[in-house]
Amino acid sequence: MFYWLLKRIILGPILFTVFRPWVKGVEHVPATGGAILASNHLSFSDSIFLPLVLERRLTFLAKADYFTGHGLKGRAKRAFFNLSGQLPIDRSGGSASDAALTTGLKVLRRGQLLGIYPEGTRSLDGRLYRGKTGVARMALEGRVPVIPVAMIGTDKVQPIGRKIPHLGRVGIVIGQPLDFSRYEGMEGDRFVLRSITDEIMYALMELSGQEYVDVYASTMKERLAAAKRKPGAVATGAVASAASAVAEKLSEKVAERAAEKAGDAPGARAVEKGQAADPTAGPVGGPAEDQHPSGSGDGEPPVERSA
Repeated sequence: MFYWLLKRIILGPILFTVFRPWVKGVEHVPATGGAILASNHLSFSDSIFLPLVLERRLTFLAKADYFTGHGLKGRAKRAFFNLSGQLPIDRSGGSASDAALTTGLKVLRRGQLLGIYPEGTRSLDGRLYRGKTGVARMALEGRVPVIPVAMIGTDKVQPIGRKIPHLGRVGIVIGQPLDFSRYEGMEGDRFVLRSITDEIMYALMELSGQEYVDVYASTMKERLAAAKRKPGAVATGAVASAASAVAEKLSEKVAERAAEKAGDAPGARAVEKGQAADPTAGPVGGPAEDQHPSGSGDGEPPVERSA
C-alpha cells in the first residue's frame, strides 16, 4: 500500500514534474510473471526512477546498512525501506551471498519483478564495469528472463556525494528480454555463469553507450583509494593513472566482445574454449546502492510514456 501511495501520490507526481523522465522500450517488461531487471548503476537515484516509469511493482535488494540505523534518522530510513517493500541483504560475500540469492528467488517465484545492479555498486566515473555472476545464477535458478535496463543521465543530476540533486531530465532505456533457458540445469557451471553475465553486460553497454571496463567496480574503487593514500602521489594524477592502466589493459577484450555481436551470445566462445578471466562469482549482483529521488538526462528522449 505504501509503495503505491509513495509512487502515485507523494513522490511520483513531483518527480515527473521536476525531472520529466523519458522511457523507451517499456513494452519489453512483461505484464505478468517473474523477471529480473538488470540495470547499470550511476546514481543514488536509479532505484527511484526505474520503478517510477513501470506499471508493475519493482523490488530491489537493498544493502542491510539501510535497515540497521540508530537514532531518529536511522529509524526513519528503516521505516521507509520496509514500507516501500525493499529487501535487506548482506553484501559481505560467502554465505551472505547465498542468503541474498534465496531472498531474490522468493520474489521471482511469487511472479514479481526484481531489480538488480550486476556491477554491485555505483560507477565512480560513468563507465560500465564487469558484472558479478549472481544475476546469472538467479536467472537460471528462477527460470526467468533478464531484461537489460540503461539509466541515462542520473549521474549528471546527482553524482556520487551529492545529496541535493541538480535539475535535469532522466532517461530509461529498456531492452528486449534475454532468454537463458538454453543453459537450464547449468547454474553450477562457473563458465556458463560468466558467459551469461557477459552477455547481460554487453546488452547494457549497447543500450547505455557506456565505455566497458572488464574489472569489478569494487576492485577499481579499492585501487583508486589505494592510489589516493600513496605517499607523495598527487591524488588526481594517481587516480587517473590507475583508471587509464586498467582501461588500456582490457581494451582488446572489449573490442573482441563487440565483434561477437553477430554470434549466438557474446562470451559464448569463452565457454566453448573453457576460458574465463576470474570467473568466480561475487555477491548477488547489485543491490540498490541508494534510494533517493533525483536524476538527469542527456541524449535523445524518444518518449513512449510519461505516466
